[in-house]
Amino acid sequence: MSGLFDEADPSEETAFKHAVERVNAEITVLPRSRLSTQIERLSFGDSYHASNKVCQMMREGIAAIFGPQSPEAASHVQSICDAFEIPHIETKWDYKIRKENYLINLYPHPMTLSKAYNDLVEAFNWETYVIIYENNERLYTLQDLIKASAPSTRKAVLKQLPEGDDYRSLLKDILYATDIFNIFIDCSTDKVPEVLKQAQQVGLMTYHYSYIITSLDIHTLDLVDFSYGDINITAYRIVDPDRPEVDAIVKQWNSHISVDNYNSRSHMYGGPYYVYNDILFFLQTETALVYDAVFLFGKALHVLDSSQRIDIKPLNCDSKETWQHGYSIINYMKMVQLQGLTGLIQFNTSGYRTDVQMDVVQLKRDGLRKIGTWDSKFVTKFNWTKQDAEIEAVQDDTIDLKNRTLTVTTIKNDPFLMLKISTEPLTGNEQFEGYTVDLLNELSKELGFKYNIKLVSDGSYGSLNKETGKWNGMIREVIDGEADIAVADLSVNKDRQSALDFTMPFMNLGISILFVEPKFKAPELFSFMNPFAVDVWMYMFYAFFGVSIVLFIIARVSPMEWDCPHPCIEDPDELENQFTLLNSFWFTIGSLMQQGSDIAPKATSTRMMAGIWWFFTLIMVSSYTANLASFLLVQEKDEPIKSLQDLARQDVIKYGCVGTGSTASFFKFSPFPERVVMWKKMEEWNSKSPGILPKDNVAGRDKVLRDEGKYAFFMESTVIEYAVERVCGLYQVGGLLDSKGYGVGMHSPYRQYFNGGILRLQENGILDKLKRKWWKEERKGTGCAAEGGESGVTPLRIANVGGVFVVLVGGCAVAIIFAFVEFFWENRKIATDEGGTVVEEMSKELKFALSCSSNSKPVKKEKKDSLSSQEGNGEPQDSNQYLDLGLDSYGFPNAPPRANGGINQDGYT
Repeated sequence: MSGLFDEADPSEETAFKHAVERVNAEITVLPRSRLSTQIERLSFGDSYHASNKVCQMMREGIAAIFGPQSPEAASHVQSICDAFEIPHIETKWDYKIRKENYLINLYPHPMTLSKAYNDLVEAFNWETYVIIYENNERLYTLQDLIKASAPSTRKAVLKQLPEGDDYRSLLKDILYATDIFNIFIDCSTDKVPEVLKQAQQVGLMTYHYSYIITSLDIHTLDLVDFSYGDINITAYRIVDPDRPEVDAIVKQWNSHISVDNYNSRSHMYGGPYYVYNDILFFLQTETALVYDAVFLFGKALHVLDSSQRIDIKPLNCDSKETWQHGYSIINYMKMVQLQGLTGLIQFNTSGYRTDVQMDVVQLKRDGLRKIGTWDSKFVTKFNWTKQDAEIEAVQDDTIDLKNRTLTVTTIKNDPFLMLKISTEPLTGNEQFEGYTVDLLNELSKELGFKYNIKLVSDGSYGSLNKETGKWNGMIREVIDGEADIAVADLSVNKDRQSALDFTMPFMNLGISILFVEPKFKAPELFSFMNPFAVDVWMYMFYAFFGVSIVLFIIARVSPMEWDCPHPCIEDPDELENQFTLLNSFWFTIGSLMQQGSDIAPKATSTRMMAGIWWFFTLIMVSSYTANLASFLLVQEKDEPIKSLQDLARQDVIKYGCVGTGSTASFFKFSPFPERVVMWKKMEEWNSKSPGILPKDNVAGRDKVLRDEGKYAFFMESTVIEYAVERVCGLYQVGGLLDSKGYGVGMHSPYRQYFNGGILRLQENGILDKLKRKWWKEERKGTGCAAEGGESGVTPLRIANVGGVFVVLVGGCAVAIIFAFVEFFWENRKIATDEGGTVVEEMSKELKFALSCSSNSKPVKKEKKDSLSSQEGNGEPQDSNQYLDLGLDSYGFPNAPPRANGGINQDGYT
């Protein structure tokens, strides 16, 4: 995260650094990540320098940009953030109404401040007043005052401060030309002391005059010179130094700031230093907002980080690449609520801070004193400070929830509220169960109240009739006082917030896609080859071929591999090598297939070659076997759509949502053209075939099941999760398309207590426990049986191993072909030697082979007319001469006769 700060005022930079340190040290804020900072100091209004610094920081990777304070530089920075989808966080007052997708401003909205000032004027019954304003931009904050002066009951006179530092002529004109004693001063904080000083000089600072000052930092001004004239000076402040968290933060900051730094701040209240509770207090509104902004960013980052991985990547101002998490972080910051130094921080659906609570302070002799509070959600707006005894009485009577019985309006919807399954009649709260009932039980334990559940009479959540301006459903019942609070799966939106107060969300959700569960893809015929890629199979073939050739060559070179073919001959004339080319290939293929071989290497070189090949085959076969099971058992699912973009780019699968409600508005009024086009398609399809936009979620869910892959349905993720757990064949596609929450609707006096109770339930893990109970455990029935039986293991089918059978059949066919080739070739040789025909010889051999009568057959020898005469060498010239020497016709010793008296058939050929 990066910060752009003004060189002239280091306080905001100090707050930024300290807040980052606190976030990193606080385990509950951001437990799995840490924040790192990039800080740049700018001259006020230097937009060119600011743009260059932002581009430079983007190259290093940033998650958000804080500042700058000048309007010109902020506009340039905002344009860059919008282009690259980077969150831009501002804490300065801005009179413009800007609704940027990637901007969030923690400063109270100008319209809210305008209402606050008008309410204060009404509370003081000012009928006439002078408005002193600095420039035209500041009139925006005063528009309610100006509009209210139109009727004859109120009159306002506008006076603009002149340029320069001399305002006496304007103030004298107010003193002499008007008979008005109520003065409204709207200017920058650093000009307020000078305006008051010159007003005192011209005689406007007497007990007759009353002032309202619009600055929220009046507590940082030195007003001691005006505290003894009984002048009524009133202002708002959003930072309450009486709050313990503010006191603790100031103490920590003071431990890091030297006293010399305070000497330069001579405008501090009560002299050069403002001493409060024995500490030096200098906390300005924008400084506190910077601190709160860092904590708000950290909390939003934690919520997003718990659901998905966040990667910070470098960006280039010259490219079109954007950061994918920027929009999500901004949305979470708008949704998350935080109790900060400036009170409760929450935003409306447009991202504006319109709901604020401010202290009303007046200048007394002992300094500024809080006289009340103003809350934008209060019906009476002001809660004036009373004596201690009166305050306790008010708390006991109106605010404290202990021992109070609240009427809760709700609606039946599984699993939030359901009727109990019971054989006996039940009444009251006992007849209901579900997430809502358990949530109310836990909140009642935390806050001490009792409750009565009441089903909403018209069965509606609550929507505004644009024509009549009236609400229905649960919202209407709370407004009319029929119920104190509304607790249900009631999503918080802009319209509902304008009618009721809502607590922080007790459940976060978003719109997602419901579709039928995808079926498994049919396995490939040769899926058994998938454990290795094609290139691995090729390299294995090359290795097999190469090793066989090398083994053949080494065996021929090595003398140890040449042996006598006949052990009986001691001095042979010829030696034989067992590693022929075919035998070399047979040896390597046998090792690769983990089978033995009758050929064994003898030489060291061939044994080393064989050992290396065996090691290679061990690793490859083990790797193949390890991966084979997963490739045979695990099947990919055939998912036609995986995201909203996939759904939008096709026309085969139709899609829809409930025709009325927040989901329909999400598409209909979306700022993204793609979603608007999808809504128009839904309306077009629904006009031709009613049912594309069903009346409720149940009808949409049934249509998804009925159409079996031809229809997808948009609805809230919580309902999808519940349906998927209990209805077989349903499936959630992709993640969340937006982000919102369910809140408790009520009136303001209860909200802070319920917020605290919900926050404690969230921190203790009770909310997660309740959701797991009602979504995963209760009323689940038997569930959907896993394929393959109770074990969940899918048995292999013929489709998984069919390729192995194909290889087996193919190998057998090739072996048969080779057998017939060998059979033909051998009988052809015999027919040539004996002068017969090939057909006759093949017929004889085939009859013998198929008769299966014996496992031995006579040897057919070649016919020889006579031995060639040998002249001059003393060797016998006739075969009979060998017989006389006890040798056979080939010169080898005669074999002994067989036991059956026949001639030995094992002659040498």
